[in-house]
Amino acid sequence: MRNGPAVRRRKLGEELRSLRHTSGLTSRDAARLLGWHQSKVSRIETGASGVTARDVSRLLDAYGVDDRQLRSLLQTLAGSAGGGGNGWWHAYRGLIPPQYRDFISLESQAHAARTLETSVVPGLLQTADYARAVTRSSLDGLPPAQLDSLVEVRLARQSVLHAPRPLRLSVVLDEAVLRRGVGGPRVMEEQLRHLTQAAQLPHVTLQLLPFEAGSYIGLTGPFVIFSFPNISDLDVVVLDHLTSSLYLERREDLEAYSSAFRTMQAHALSPERSLDLIAAIGRGGQAEPADCPRGARCPTVSHSPHSPHPGGGAAAAAPG
Repeated sequence: MRNGPAVRRRKLGEELRSLRHTSGLTSRDAARLLGWHQSKVSRIETGASGVTARDVSRLLDAYGVDDRQLRSLLQTLAGSAGGGGNGWWHAYRGLIPPQYRDFISLESQAHAARTLETSVVPGLLQTADYARAVTRSSLDGLPPAQLDSLVEVRLARQSVLHAPRPLRLSVVLDEAVLRRGVGGPRVMEEQLRHLTQAAQLPHVTLQLLPFEAGSYIGLTGPFVIFSFPNISDLDVVVLDHLTSSLYLERREDLEAYSSAFRTMQAHALSPERSLDLIAAIGRGGQAEPADCPRGARCPTVSHSPHSPHPGGGAAAAAPG
């Protein structure tokens, strides 16, 4: 486990070292071409020190790397390795902590994200009023101006879903997320409508894990898996806690969480039936049991659309 910038530095260094080897250059050769000390190349490649996007560009020139997408990714990665880079979120550096800035940076670079949420709607799918209610409850006593700015950050993140090459988002939501009355009935009604609209986007897949699915592996807590173009070794799992985020980068961790996510998708309702359940929750009832998730009992009990459910308080403050 490492913090975000350290993960980014190490991953960036590994990729630069691999590209140098492919070019047939030694670290001494690379340093000579750029007028550096060899120790600088070594520190960059081991992740011991950060590197600017400009220096990454110079290294890639020396290694003969012409792939524009790869160059763009590695240059952006150099920014996040420093704790947030110069993206739009940099303007909020005095408001949001470094781990949140790094999370946003990863989100902006990724080409796909898979997320499980057990307590709140993921930030990328929240309405403004829902985001305000979640933020207000998790950061009690926050001045109105700071609250508004944090909501702005949450909404600005959603631009990745409307970019020319949008983020491919796969979401599994515990039913409790939609039964929890965040902000009151009006806010939840708007949020349910927004989820229904977002699920129509071709690059968004939304599935619900109904109560009847019983216990499942994700009950230990929410997580996000970010995947990146061209370099699968950059994929990372993010686990959020009340005061920090943990980044899992080992291949065995990635495989374990990817497998867990596939299992939860298999046990969740289909995207179509998930929309039926969202509509039923909005009406104050439960969807008809036309196709229950594998291994689950069919729904038979109606619930209040905004009845409270225990747990999940810490996750409300998480960046996801």
